[in-house]
Amino acid sequence: MEVRDIMTPNPFCISNEASLKDAHQLMQTRYVRHLPVISETTGQFIGMLTHKKMIAVVLTMLNKYGQGALDRKERFTPITEVMDTQVQKLGLDEPLTVVVQYFIDNKLGCLPVVDEHNKVLGIVTSSDFVKLCQRLLLTQK
Repeated sequence: MEVRDIMTPNPFCISNEASLKDAHQLMQTRYVRHLPVISETTGQFIGMLTHKKMIAVVLTMLNKYGQGALDRKERFTPITEVMDTQVQKLGLDEPLTVVVQYFIDNKLGCLPVVDEHNKVLGIVTSSDFVKLCQRLLLTQK
């Protein structure tokens, strides 16, 4: 099996021009925990924002500035200051045996799937692996 067999295609992405508030709202309204960040000008993948990272930053802001200033701080914090830029990327043909080991070794929740032009094609999450386990278990009945 390969990445293409389990990935979530066409994930919600966010522009590098967005604010932390934009990302927070997108995660809440679309019920996602991972947002690939793409360049506004080229559409290429440039980073990843996870729910875990966003919550950590928001809690730090809340503790430092208080509830009253939180909304303003989120609105004026560029997503580029919060996103991770050192992100392993996957291709469609990557074998799942390699990917699952990478997830285990690095305690990751997601990896973006990109093409040769660094355009986001999909995302593989730990939930995708759980769904795969479910499919495999159901076929063994």
